[in-house]
Amino acid sequence: MARSSEPEVDARSGYCATARTFRSKRADVPLPTHPDIDVVRFLSSRRHSGVVALVDAATGRRITFTELWGAVAGAASALAAPPLSLRKGQVALILSPNSVHFPVAALAAMSLGAVLTTANPLNTNAEIAKQVADARPVLAFTTRELLPKLPRADGLRVVLLEDARLPADAADPRVVATIEEISATPPDPTRRRDRVTQDDPATLLYSSGTTGPSKGVVATHRSLISMVQIVMTRFRLEDSDKTEAFLCTVPMFHVYGLVAFATGLLGCGATVVVLSKYELPEMLRAINAYGVTYLPLVPPILVAMVAHSKPLPLGQLRKVLSGGAPLSKEIIEGFKEKYPQVEILQGYGLTESTAIGASTDSAEESRRYGTAGLLSPNTEAKIVDPETGEALTVNRTGELWIRGPYVMKGYFKNTEATQSTLTPEGWLKTGDLCYIDEDGYLFVVDRLKELIKYKGYQVPPAELEALLLTHPEITDVAVIPFPDREVGQFPMAYVARKKGSNLSEREVMEFVAKQVAPYKKVRKVAFVTDIPKNASGKILRKDLIKLATSKI
Repeated sequence: MARSSEPEVDARSGYCATARTFRSKRADVPLPTHPDIDVVRFLSSRRHSGVVALVDAATGRRITFTELWGAVAGAASALAAPPLSLRKGQVALILSPNSVHFPVAALAAMSLGAVLTTANPLNTNAEIAKQVADARPVLAFTTRELLPKLPRADGLRVVLLEDARLPADAADPRVVATIEEISATPPDPTRRRDRVTQDDPATLLYSSGTTGPSKGVVATHRSLISMVQIVMTRFRLEDSDKTEAFLCTVPMFHVYGLVAFATGLLGCGATVVVLSKYELPEMLRAINAYGVTYLPLVPPILVAMVAHSKPLPLGQLRKVLSGGAPLSKEIIEGFKEKYPQVEILQGYGLTESTAIGASTDSAEESRRYGTAGLLSPNTEAKIVDPETGEALTVNRTGELWIRGPYVMKGYFKNTEATQSTLTPEGWLKTGDLCYIDEDGYLFVVDRLKELIKYKGYQVPPAELEALLLTHPEITDVAVIPFPDREVGQFPMAYVARKKGSNLSEREVMEFVAKQVAPYKKVRKVAFVTDIPKNASGKILRKDLIKLATSKI
């Protein structure tokens, strides 16, 4: 995207009055212009001083960059040959917890032009079967333990993400090989290679579906390449003379984990320490054992670190990278007080934007409490009134639209959803209510679809949640719309109380009523042990709405 130097672009906010758009205040990053380059070729051609690419946190096993790219080349040759015969355009599924094998499988499949889809290992058999029926993968990478969750779809071949084959594996005719077997295959320089371009699909990731049914999001190789470039620029790793170590606590099957770890950071020469699943004691052990300097995580982990009775041992940790949901002022201040040597950086992105959109890249930027940061490089934005379609100016709240090279190609086999989300000019309608302030900082107010409509008034759940979290006896909260014949909907709060608290429903409602306009009052309260959230820390409101309305 060419950067304009027209005088009407305000240097402070990035707002262009003529176009009624905001432009990133960060410098554009250079992107490859040759069409015939895929994300794997782009990554493997990177020059850096890193030596160790991956570390298995549980076993200490180390995989160097040389070994990694050798395994990817060998696996690609094996996948292209019979009996696997994976071809360009076909879908390959990964159903696995975090693993040092995950990037090998992902990169090998994408290098052939295959489209990668991923599934949450915690999903039910029915949920996985639904995704398989929609994406129609011809090949699945999974573990021995998760194999029974895979439906017996016609022609679905399986590569086990295991070090060795066991005699029992022969009982399942779907199992063709293990990842270790195909990784050890000598690369075949003579094999026919399909032309893979930047415009070809690379991933098919299913959105979290927090406000509706999950949809398959198709990202291209260009989307991933631009994401890699932006990630590398953000952390300035290419300019560093020391190798940084990132701890992978976030799931690789999610867009946050997949693009940042399985592809993004491997291009920077950083070492990725892989946790198979998050547990606080194991996370702390890995931080100290492997000299972790960067800790990407989702807000619930950060909240747990703040809530701990005393500061936790964080070794050489310098930066915490939070994504998936915004952090409150109280959490940021609490973390800084307990861990003054560690910076908090935040990021905003969607599956539809390949996890890119806005970020805070320094402690100074993070001091603007509540912000998602400045727009990412190579990014334009609009704030649009959802009722009138008018593009709004600085400090006006509306739906955020963004445009950049990382935006999805569209929703898989869903033309209607694609046309309602992507404009012909390439704008992605995020569904987030936001504003951009006079200094160009993005603030996310709420999800457009989650607004509670009380007698025609719009009530943002996030506003009430932030207020309730200031109550000394509340540890977590979710506010949902509760249907009502007379008013349409009213706010209902699900509240997790501190241990030993006897906080009552009436006390919760009075606490809110004293501080908000009458139409924003909470009119129903239920107490729960935990607030249900997805892998990225977003509240699963649809589950709570279903629970609340099941008793009507």
